[in-house]
Formats: sequence, C-alpha cells, structure tokens
Amino acid sequence: MDAAKKVRKTEEEWRRALSEDQYRVCRLAGTERPFSGAHVNEKRDGIYACVACGQELFESGTKYDSGSGWPSFFRPLAPDRVTEKLDTAHGMRRTEILCSRCDSHLGHVFPDGPAPTGLRYCMNSLALDFTPEGDG
Repeated sequence: MDAAKKVRKTEEEWRRALSEDQYRVCRLAGTERPFSGAHVNEKRDGIYACVACGQELFESGTKYDSGSGWPSFFRPLAPDRVTEKLDTAHGMRRTEILCSRCDSHLGHVFPDGPAPTGLRYCMNSLALDFTPEGDG
C-alpha cells in the first residue's frame, strides 16, 4: 500500500467501517484496558497493520513484552508509517502516535524502551490487525 495516499472518510463512514470499540480508540483517541487486547500476548512472526486503513505499521521482530499491558514495539516498519502529535489530555504531556495514512489514533510513544531505539511504541490492539507470516 502507498503510505503517501491519504485515506479520508466522513465520521459516518468510519462508524460503519469500524466496530464500536475500534471507532472509540481509532477515531476518538480512546484506549483499551491494559492486558485486555488481542495482541498483547501474540508471539508469532508477522505484520501489524492499521485496522482502519490496512497500512502496515510494525513487524513482529520489533515487538517486545514491556509489561505495560499493551502491545509494545521499539520502532515502526518505516518512519513515514506513523505521525507524532503532542497529547496534553488528562493533565499529561505525551506523544500520541497516529497512522500516517488515515490519522487513526494508535497509542503513544515513550522514551523508556529497549535498544536500539530506546523507544516504546505502546499501541492499542483494537487499532491493529495482525497477519501471521505466511498468511499474507
């Protein structure tokens, strides 16, 4: 898929395309409860893509167990796959991560991850589709 081609839909189109929980996370910047997501304990090799537009975002080789309760990665598949945005909600200063193609909220990035990047991309399972290696 072409990372440069933006996906734009009306809010009604997004509501029809996503489940209620996916819409809450992806379009309203919600979050799922820790340790509740489908991908938290996923160990298979494969690719994680945006549930809203299908853009490939992370590969399993960059996923690690952060203990946070959300799927965590130390880097995206390519820098242009995600967009960073300052998030000051809830009295905190965090860096929100959005899909660069459709602007869906994915989660946040924190500076407490492992080498080689030192980053923890803490993503919501509800914002990700997983395709195991060999199923693509």
